[in-house]
Amino acid sequence: MAPVLSRQTLNRALLSRQLLLERARIPVHDAVAHLFGLQAQAPNPPYVALWNRLADFVPGELSQLITDRRVVRIALMRSTIHLVTAEDCLALRAVLAPALERALAATRGKELTGLDVDAVAAYGRELVEAQPRTFAELGTLLAARFPGQDAEVLPRVVRVRVPLVQVPPRGLWGSSGQAAHTSAESWLSAGLSVPSADDMVLRYLAAYGPASVRDVQAWAGMTRLKEVVERLRPRLSTFRDEQSVALFDLPDAPRPDADVPAPVRLLGEFDSVLLAHADRTRIISDEHRKRIFTINGIIRATVLIGGFVAGMWRIERERGRAVLAVEPFTAFTAADRDAVAQEGARLLAFAAPEAAAHEVRIA
Repeated sequence: MAPVLSRQTLNRALLSRQLLLERARIPVHDAVAHLFGLQAQAPNPPYVALWNRLADFVPGELSQLITDRRVVRIALMRSTIHLVTAEDCLALRAVLAPALERALAATRGKELTGLDVDAVAAYGRELVEAQPRTFAELGTLLAARFPGQDAEVLPRVVRVRVPLVQVPPRGLWGSSGQAAHTSAESWLSAGLSVPSADDMVLRYLAAYGPASVRDVQAWAGMTRLKEVVERLRPRLSTFRDEQSVALFDLPDAPRPDADVPAPVRLLGEFDSVLLAHADRTRIISDEHRKRIFTINGIIRATVLIGGFVAGMWRIERERGRAVLAVEPFTAFTAADRDAVAQEGARLLAFAAPEAAAHEVRIA
């Protein structure tokens, strides 16, 4: 019978893999590679994510990696924008292509009826490789070539059929602009890798494991990964959670004891650690998830206490003053309040250095 891993043990394993038990001293590029996809619907969340995970993180280092084309922003897992290394962009996009196609068909299938999607994709590639385009620009140009078609749907076809990366200044710290796109092949001067779902699953487990098949599928936005996991089973360790769901992991991956202390962390919006599993109770309760995940797709910034989501935060600007407003979900102990206040002061120094004054307010 496979050993049982408690929810607390799964929490500590996840925090360890995500560099949230102790800030790591590794190069920014190595951290992005290890984390295997930083959620990046907005420009700044990847910077806050790395501030939480790296000692002495300097945001300009990540901006330089984007400018140097060593790190890119592209729609990948769950058809959402992620920040990944150039190598992972080429590898993941090849594996996820069928899932992106299915997602488009599921949401826009009626508008695609009778449309020559191959022709749209080919012309779209030509347009974005001639110069980077916003989706609005791309839609206008495509609609002129394909009259009678929805100018909003046409760029979505190109986004699925052509791996589109967002070019700088989009995603740069302090100077992000509109999202303009070109092809990954053109931007990186390389073709997509040969698809390998096996490699993807192993990398996922390194960053987010132990995990069930459903967890991997929820993270990737893919189905039919059970056969991949079964193929990999001889290379994996097998466990169970407290509901007897089968979990898989890399044999040598860190799985700290459940009682290892977890420091206070102030995760930014859309942090990937909240989105990487079908069963997210290893880090956030179902009750609290309803307050963090909004109906319009925003995932609020959260407070971790003892490794679990215990509140949310936001930065407010008041006449030159930057205020970190913290909303606890349950009563904080005096020690927790002190720890949140100290971490909040460090976050304000990072995120709002231009403010004349900083203040942490805990409701």
